[in-house]
Amino acid sequence: MSTSQLAPNTHKRALVAGSIGNFIEWYEFAVYGFLATVIAKNFFQLAGETGLTSLILTYASFAIAFFFRPLGAMIFGRMGDRIGRKPTLIFVLVMMTLATAAIGIVPVYASIGIAAPLLITGLRILQGLFAGGEYGGAVSLMTEFAPRGKRGLYGAWQSFTVALGLLAGAGIVALLSAVMTPEALHDWGWRIPFFLALPMGIVALWLRVSMEETPSFVQQQAQSAAAPAKVAETLKAIIMGIGRVMVWSAAGYTYLVIMPTYLQSALHTGFNQALLIAVISNIGFALTIIPAGMLSDRIGRRTVMIMATVLLLVLALPLLNILQAQDSTLAVKSAVVLVAGGLVGMLAGPGPAMLAEMFPTRVRYTGLGLAYSLSNALFSGCAGLIITGLIKETGNVDIPAWYVMATALVSMLALLTLNKDDHLREFEK
Repeated sequence: MSTSQLAPNTHKRALVAGSIGNFIEWYEFAVYGFLATVIAKNFFQLAGETGLTSLILTYASFAIAFFFRPLGAMIFGRMGDRIGRKPTLIFVLVMMTLATAAIGIVPVYASIGIAAPLLITGLRILQGLFAGGEYGGAVSLMTEFAPRGKRGLYGAWQSFTVALGLLAGAGIVALLSAVMTPEALHDWGWRIPFFLALPMGIVALWLRVSMEETPSFVQQQAQSAAAPAKVAETLKAIIMGIGRVMVWSAAGYTYLVIMPTYLQSALHTGFNQALLIAVISNIGFALTIIPAGMLSDRIGRRTVMIMATVLLLVLALPLLNILQAQDSTLAVKSAVVLVAGGLVGMLAGPGPAMLAEMFPTRVRYTGLGLAYSLSNALFSGCAGLIITGLIKETGNVDIPAWYVMATALVSMLALLTLNKDDHLREFEK
């Protein structure tokens, strides 16, 4: 059965069911990133260490979860390519939700000592493992259900719900900081956002249980004589995929997640103002995702993604310098991060479809999941650790811009190898 033979509501159900897991995943990652300074004091403020050291330890815990994402992509990707997208996505959703909610019940360092940061880190590892199995399946689900000529749009919805998750995380933290005293937020209020993952997970589970298996997977399973996957070609595609999304990973976390902490620790911006700026950058991100995905269906993934990469390369340092300027008003800073977030959205719109088109159905869940999770492990999960560590060592507050520029150069070269007509081809089984 082709996607053109499916009922219209089947496409929409798949779109919602695929994207809601990403919403929960990135909501939690945003909450952890935006509460980094609070979590650092509660769990990583070890005896005799400075506040910056505790922040670096917090980011190390943040990063380690990303390094388990590729393992999750491999384990659950193989499962999804063998037994189906639906059962695998249901399993990883349930486990990811439980791991997120469990963070909210861990006692702080002052109560149980070294066990507290160890428990937090252990739960972050579980989150990373199960989140690694989410992306490849969700993008496979949405792009395999996409009507002809709309893979960019359908894949863009995955990224759009990431933006919604980041915005929800920032919004919840901003709301709590506005209605609670700093003492209450540090004492117990920070736990609330993690508990909210439970009702979200229940809704997501209901949606995923009611969805169908993708037509591409059903057809591929029916072809008993289908050619086996070529390991060398798959590995080559994964490496190329990492290169193509490297700047997306690096710029995304630099501008959308760690920026509040950078503004506080390096530029001494107030907590509430830093959160407001983060919300605005995520709004910019959200605004360009769907249009960029739709545009890539018309003119190709290559053109849209190279355009965004070049703009990031050219504008990263000037935009950061405006943020650093003493005379920059809140309105000016907001405009800067709105633009920066919008450029990341131009990559995130076509990105999922671009990755999906790189792999045949029989290895798509595994291949695109590994490419994305490895890129995120190296260039998103480590972004806070690398940037904070280099600023500590060098005293150079321009490090975030140089980080984005270095990854943009590599991604530009990798994106140039894309075929201009990849968006027009049928999926290979």
